[in-house]
Amino acid sequence: QPLHCVMTSTPPSPGQRALALSYGLVCHVIFVASVGLMIFHMFFGMRYSLGTLAAPWSWITNALLLLQFPIGHSVLLTAKGRAWLKRLAPALFASDLSTTTYVIVASIQVFLLFNFWSFSGVVWWQASGAGLAVLMVLYAASWILLGLAILSAGITLQTGFLGWWAVFRNRKPVFPAMPVRGLFRVMRQPIYVAFACTVWTVPNWSPDQLVIALTLSAYCLIGPLFKEARFRQIYGQAFLDYQKTHPYWVPFPRKKT
Repeated sequence: QPLHCVMTSTPPSPGQRALALSYGLVCHVIFVASVGLMIFHMFFGMRYSLGTLAAPWSWITNALLLLQFPIGHSVLLTAKGRAWLKRLAPALFASDLSTTTYVIVASIQVFLLFNFWSFSGVVWWQASGAGLAVLMVLYAASWILLGLAILSAGITLQTGFLGWWAVFRNRKPVFPAMPVRGLFRVMRQPIYVAFACTVWTVPNWSPDQLVIALTLSAYCLIGPLFKEARFRQIYGQAFLDYQKTHPYWVPFPRKKT
């Protein structure tokens, strides 16, 4: 979706533009790095993560790394979480940069989880031959599906571009409308469905990957419930009508009543 901003009367200062560019650079570098590491480490069943702790400390640390992502990801979207995010930017631009700071924090969470996981040392299964080829295609397709879902939801918002670009241009950011196009035509939560697909289509399986897949899949099922509660408050009857005619996860349209 295109980026929308409300124009203000004064042009941005050089300092304001430098600030915005700095936040944008940090946001997008960390975002790309964290997603790249997630793709790489899950592909190999977490074998090459940098954590070196031995049991039982590895179990405790891995559990903390795993839980901090879904819990933190959800808490940051609450009123208290949004207030905390505003402290990560100068007060004058804190609200406008909130989407950017959210992506920065979320990307750091992903980076910590997948880069500093302590591998168990156990490999259950590695695909080979035709099986490897099939799973590589499915894994790539899952990430492409996730990209399309993000695009449907509003890529400027999902990647943190919305906030820093608005500050750079000295305009107020305007959030995209309620997503109903693209993959949102067939289901209400395509981002979570696609993300769940990525954790189950890997060609290398270990106890580590199974724990990650189970935990993040549970988050993908439960997390959207809180998101939808916020959507009911924001969009009201429009979301209730959309909710009645579009399935939560399984992409089969409901019969209109």
